[in-house]
Amino acid sequence: MTKTILVGFGFSANTFHLPFLKVIDSFEVSGVVSSRPDEVHAELPGVTVYATLDEALQSDASLYVITTPSHLHKEMIVACLEAGKDVLVEKPAFLTTEEGYELMELEAKSKGIVNVYQNRRYDGDFLTVKSFLDSNELGDWKVVESRFDRFRPNVRDRWRENGGPGSGILFDLGSHLIDQTLALFGKPDRIQADVMIQRDGGQSDDGFHLTFYYGEKRVYLRSNPFIAGETPRFEVHGTQGSFLKYGLDPQEDALKQGKVESDLIETGVLSKEEVSSIQIEKGSYLAYYQQLAYSYEVRQPVVSLKDATLTTYLIELARKSSETGTVITVD
Repeated sequence: MTKTILVGFGFSANTFHLPFLKVIDSFEVSGVVSSRPDEVHAELPGVTVYATLDEALQSDASLYVITTPSHLHKEMIVACLEAGKDVLVEKPAFLTTEEGYELMELEAKSKGIVNVYQNRRYDGDFLTVKSFLDSNELGDWKVVESRFDRFRPNVRDRWRENGGPGSGILFDLGSHLIDQTLALFGKPDRIQADVMIQRDGGQSDDGFHLTFYYGEKRVYLRSNPFIAGETPRFEVHGTQGSFLKYGLDPQEDALKQGKVESDLIETGVLSKEEVSSIQIEKGSYLAYYQQLAYSYEVRQPVVSLKDATLTTYLIELARKSSETGTVITVD
């Protein structure tokens, strides 16, 4: 059983990590780094609460799950690797490609390994899209659109929406959409982007529209906070038909309700010779967490620092493209 320290005890830790750490036998939550011990003990009676990561690193725990604000990730990963500890870090794992290269170099010298928590590789709709592409069900794909729209027209006072390092929707949701795209298609040839701040009083980007070029094929990645109606989460268009899926994967809502898996059955629309409704594959963050547990046994990351560095590089190119109004070649 892997003794595990949760670093941070906010929404991310409680929603996306603690439920799985509790039910998978491979893990034992032996401590939490938090400034709110009463909240921790209300959920985890008797667990050790550390005031700082440095204190927690003196324990015999071998895995540290970092769920703090993004600008703290890099220095915390460094501290863990220097102590020979394994890491699971929320996305974005770091804020620049230079940090990514530095961390990869340090990981190569350390006894520890780093996984980046890209759980949306286990969204049911993403798995369904991957299955269509792998089987050529729609022929030669030409256009894929992936959207993560919400209706949040008013700025909230939280670090993700403030103007500090690591804030903004491109880091937050863009990291997911870009990682999914790279998992499906690899690195694009070119990128064009419009990264925007549209909300009154906005201090960080709250919307984006990215175009990834794969030869004559296109992938469009979008997010906007003014979408009150339902839009397609995924569109896949090929030479033999199209697939559309509406609505977000239900697993996050299930986790908020205290369930580790959703029992909701989702459907999508397949348009070929005829139009039909098809059942979406069942996603499972639980299965992903089980895969993460195995990765620490075999010492091979599921989502590596190298993966995260490429995602960060494309985020940097997107910002440059938006600022200059140009299409940028991906080296």
